[in-house]
Order: sequence, then structure tokens, then C-alpha cells
Amino acid sequence: MSVRLLWLGLLYINLSALWQVADTQAAFTIDQVTLTVLPGNNVASGTNVILRCEAKVSHSHPQPLTYTFSFLLDDQVIYSKNISDSVVERSLSPARVSNSGRYHCTVRVFNKIKTSNHQALNVTGFQVPMLKVESDIVSEGENIMATCSAPEEMGSLLFYFYENNQEVKRVSSTSNSVKTTLAMQKPTDIYLQCKYMVLMHPTAGISNKSNTVKVIVQDLDAITPELSISPKMNVVEGDRVQITCKVQNHSGLELFLTKGNTVLRESHTTFTYSLTVRAEDSGHYVCKAEKGRVQKTAVYRLNVTELFSTPVLRMSPNEVFEGDRFTLTCSRAVSSSEKIKKVDITYELLKEDRHIYSGAEYYATASPATNGKYSCMAKAKGVNKTSQPLDLKAKVPVSFPVIRAVEKVIVGRPFKVLCEAKNGTLPITYSILKARMTVDEGRVEAAHKALFSIKSISHPEEINSFTCQVHNQGPSIRRTSQPLTAEVIVPVSKPVLEPRDITVTEGSDLTLICTVQYGTYPITYSWYHKSVQLSFSTQEVSSLEGRYTVKAIERDQRGDYYCEASNYDIEIKRSYPARIGVSLAVWKKILIGVFCILLLVAIVIVLTVFLKKISKPRIKKQATELSVKASRPKSGDPMRMSLTLDIEDNTALNGTPCVMGRNVWSENVSGSDSDDHTDEESELVQPQEVDPSREVPVKKSIEPEYSGQHTEVQVSTPGVSEQAEGQAALEYAQLNNSEQEPA
Repeated sequence: MSVRLLWLGLLYINLSALWQVADTQAAFTIDQVTLTVLPGNNVASGTNVILRCEAKVSHSHPQPLTYTFSFLLDDQVIYSKNISDSVVERSLSPARVSNSGRYHCTVRVFNKIKTSNHQALNVTGFQVPMLKVESDIVSEGENIMATCSAPEEMGSLLFYFYENNQEVKRVSSTSNSVKTTLAMQKPTDIYLQCKYMVLMHPTAGISNKSNTVKVIVQDLDAITPELSISPKMNVVEGDRVQITCKVQNHSGLELFLTKGNTVLRESHTTFTYSLTVRAEDSGHYVCKAEKGRVQKTAVYRLNVTELFSTPVLRMSPNEVFEGDRFTLTCSRAVSSSEKIKKVDITYELLKEDRHIYSGAEYYATASPATNGKYSCMAKAKGVNKTSQPLDLKAKVPVSFPVIRAVEKVIVGRPFKVLCEAKNGTLPITYSILKARMTVDEGRVEAAHKALFSIKSISHPEEINSFTCQVHNQGPSIRRTSQPLTAEVIVPVSKPVLEPRDITVTEGSDLTLICTVQYGTYPITYSWYHKSVQLSFSTQEVSSLEGRYTVKAIERDQRGDYYCEASNYDIEIKRSYPARIGVSLAVWKKILIGVFCILLLVAIVIVLTVFLKKISKPRIKKQATELSVKASRPKSGDPMRMSLTLDIEDNTALNGTPCVMGRNVWSENVSGSDSDDHTDEESELVQPQEVDPSREVPVKKSIEPEYSGQHTEVQVSTPGVSEQAEGQAALEYAQLNNSEQEPA
């Protein structure tokens, strides 16, 4: 019925919404929505509380508006209603703690929604719960059905159950009541109560306790068992013991005999358990009767005295090596001397739980076949006792070791050697000897080899002085290896490069020889020129000497050379540098000499031409000055001079560099005071070479000077002797001196 009403309500809401959509043309606004809690926000449980939601809407619609009201508790809708009135009330009658929370309401008009303010409702106080049981008289171990309810409460509740004011159970329920089972364990009167709390509001607290219900639990004395043991006193190993578990009422019960966690016997009636006891059978025996949830027990402690102690198997010596003799001895102590004597005990030796010998002592020689687990068994009056197992494993004597180098052995450098003994029981002590003197020692616990570091050796033969020594049976029994044999590498010495500080002719071959004093073959040589490796200069040879030839050496290949030597990629040694000079080839020297000669000739020719050009105008000027010279009066009389210029010689001199022209001065002076002068024949003079460094300066003007007197210029003819040339030069010099004096 409620489902139908819900569907009808939803249909009505939808129809109303459609009707409102059709009328959305009207103007409206929701002014305010107010929620009021009556009579107040804090009320006691059972109070009639009213939630009042009121909406104020302004509109222009001619018809009354339809309002959709919704009430929400903690944001969950608890009630909705469509109404044309602007006020809706929701009653909480009576209000309970489950109604506590924060409320608000919403109003929807057409497509507009508005929410009210929030109001908190706090309901305090609980209804007192009611407790009922199906039966108030039960037997020990039976269960009773108890029901706790709070009819007026709502929501999910958590119920608490108490026995004699002690909480015994908690049960939650989605309704206001719960039914549960309580087990009655002890035969006594039990007083039951219950109370509850609202799960949604744990801070509201817990209700008061319900009414008290008395339950009588009856004792089941009829199922209490009895336990008896015979004999009770002075029980010794080997004695027969009877254990009886008895109960009066056998109806619907189970009877158990247990020792520790072991069930020895189980039955539904009284029974007797018989056994021949041993020392380990001492302890507490329990007879337990069980009916439903009820258990009744009876306990008895049995003490068993040892007839003889557990034997102990020992080996002498404690450790044996293969080939050694050993003894296994089985020993024991008599505990009950009044019932047994030592001669009454027999012994049996077992290996892997199989008989191998009858007796207390066993002799054998250790070998792989004697290895295994041994034990001994002592027997007397039907009592058997076995010792703890003894694991015998004969040790293997260490074998002769082998010593070898594990890396390159290089003179002057540390290296490692490995000492290995393939057989032998661990631990093994390894020692390294040099010339029969111990240099290092180590104890190995988990391997059959040991690694040692040797500082260095100074020469290859020293490698054979090392041996390895091992022992695992004590220092008195040692085994020594053969001497160490290994390839020893001698690093190369510092190389020397030859030749040194020489000069070779350009174009010749230069052979560079790199030599070391010692080193293990093969040796790698490399040659360098000014720190740059020469092409194809690396070579590996089995020799203390390496050669490299520089073919047709050139001038730019002069400078410092050095070589490097190494073997087995150990260390590269470098020689001191050797300086090599390269002189010019002979044909280049000749060519340069010829070139210099030609250059000097060219320079001479150029200078000759240049000097000839600059000396020609100078000669002309000097000739003009000498040929046209005024006559000087002597004692008041005018002087008459004549200048002879050899035009042909002057032309010839112009073609010879560094040679000055030659001039002839002729001066005729009258010996009388009369105006008549006699002309003397001028001497013919040839040109004479003059040192350019002694060249006589000449005047720049080439015009002859006239003193008013008659001056005569005569031209000489060729063919004059060398004497005339010298005379002319002398006259020229005297004339110059005479002209310079007046100045």
C-alpha cells in the first residue's frame, strides 16, 4: 500500500510540474524560506516536536501557486509534499534520540528553489529497554534465548547484555529489538540485564539498564569423572601401571584420558588404560567428561623412577682422520640399584638404526665406509633406551698443495700467488715460504685455496724460492708444494737513442737506433720527433735494439728526437732527446754560390751605370770652368789663360764607371809689361782614372768667366803620352788650389 501511495505522489508531482511549466509566463520570486522547530531545539525524549517550513513568494500569477516542500535531516530527505499553501508542518511524535540532527527545508516553485536556514534538534533521554528469556531454569552448559527491546526507539541500535553486572555480549540491530543466545557455564544463579545505544548518535550516550531477569543454572554432578592409578607409589621403569577413568552417568557424554596435548584413550563409558611405564611417562594424567558445553575433569600426577639412565655414546679421540683408529664407548648409570644391577644391562651398537655390534665398546679404522650416524641401545627388564645419535665423519688429510701465480710476475712489483689443496677437511692452514722461511700464513674455513700477496722480487730466478705449505691435522703433519714456477717479466731499462747531436746532409737517410740494456722480449719501440710520433715507427722485436730509418731527410725534420720502449704493457720508458741537424744539399750550396756571384755582378753593373750617369754632367761642368777662366794680371798686368778640353776623351770616359774625366789647363803668361802676349802651345793630355773617393768638387756653373781680357780655348789632339796626362792632372790640381786661396 505504501508503494502505491509513493507512486501516486510522484505522479502528482510530475503533473503539477507540467502544469507549472505551462504557466511559467507569470512573474514570481521566492523571497524567503524559514524553518522553525517547536517547542524548541533541545527537548526530552518522548516530546511532540513540530518542524514548520514557511515560504514567502512574490508573484503576478492570477491563480494560487503550487509549492513543493522537502524536509532534510543531515542532508537526507525525510519528507516531501506538494501543496498550494505556503506553510507545511512535519510532526515528530514522540521525538526520540534517533531524531536528533541538523534540519533544513527547501521550497520549489516552478523552476526556482530556495533553502531555509539550518536548525539543530537535540533529543535527550532513552526509553528503558525490556529483557525477556525463554526459560529461567537451565542446566550447566546449556544455552538460553534472551530478547532485549526498546519499542519506541527508531534507527539502528547496539544492545549490551550483562551477567551479574559483567558485560558478556554485544549485538547490533537495524530494528528496536534483538534476540540472542547466552551460554550458561557455571552452576549458579545468574542475573541478566541489557541496555542499548543509538548508533547514529553515539554522543547521546547509553540507555539505562533494563529489568533484571534471574536464571537458575543447575549443576551436573552426575558427569563428574574419577581417576585412579595402580600402583600409586614407587613406580619404576618397567612396571605395569593401570589407569582407570570412571563416571557415574554415561548418558550423552564423552570420556577422555589425556597427558599433555595427547589423547591416550576416548570412550563413552568407564575404561581402564594399561601401559609399561618409562621415565618419560611421568606427568599429569587427566580424565575428562564432556557433555554439551559442560566439561568435568579429574587429574592425577604419576611419578616414574628411572631403572637406568639413558646411555651416552662417546668417541675417542674426538676427531679422527682417514686411516686413524677410533673407539666408540656406550656408558650409563644405574638409578634403581635395588631392582637392577649393571650386569643385567646389555648394549647394542647401531649405525643408521641398524645393528652392527653387540657390546659397550667398538673399535674401527676411520675411512669413508665408517662415516655415518651411530647410536647405542641399553636393554634391561624389558626397558630399552637409546642414546643420542653421534655423527661420525672421518676427516680427510690435506693433499699436497699446488702453488701458482694468478697474474703477471714483474720484477720489482707486487704479485699474487694461489696455494691450493684439492682434498682435505676444512679448516686448512696455508703458509707461503721463501727459502724455507715463512713469509705469510692464513687459515681457510670455507675453501680449498688461499690467495697471498708477494711484495716483489728483484730478479727472475728469485721466483723459484717460493713454496706453499699446508696442514689440517696439526702443525706436526705438513705438506709442501713444489717450488713456484712462473714466467717473470723484466721491465725494460731506460732506452738510449743514437746518434746524438749530429748534423746530416739533406736528402740522406738517417738511422735512429734505440737501445735498452735489459728487458723481457718482445720489446716495443717507438720514435718521436718533437713529441710527434713518426709514421710507422712502432715496432715489436725480440731484441734489445730497435732501428728506424728516416728516408731522405729534409730540412724541416731537424730538431729533437727521442724513442720509447716498453714490454707487456707495463711501463713506457723514454730516452733523453737527441738533437739532429740537417745541412743543405751540395747542389743547393753551388746554386746559392752561383746566385750570389750573379747577384754581385748585377749590383756592380747597376752601380757602374748609376755612377756614369751622375758623373757626366759633373765632368762637363768642370771642363767648362777650366777652359773659360779669366786672365789674372801679374804685377798689375792682365793674365792670359787658355783652356784645352779633350772632347773625345770626355766622351770615352762617360762609358767607364767610377773614372773621372781628365782636363788640360794651358796658361801662357807674358814676361813683359807690354800688351803683346805670346801664346804658348798647350800640352796635349789624355784622361786619367781617378778614385771616386778622392773626387774633386766642381762648380755648378759651366759658363766661362771673363775678366775683360782675351781668353783662348784650344782643343787638344789625341795621342799624347801618359806623361802628358800626369802633367795635366798636376796642373789641374794646382789650379784648383790657386783658385781656392783667395776665397
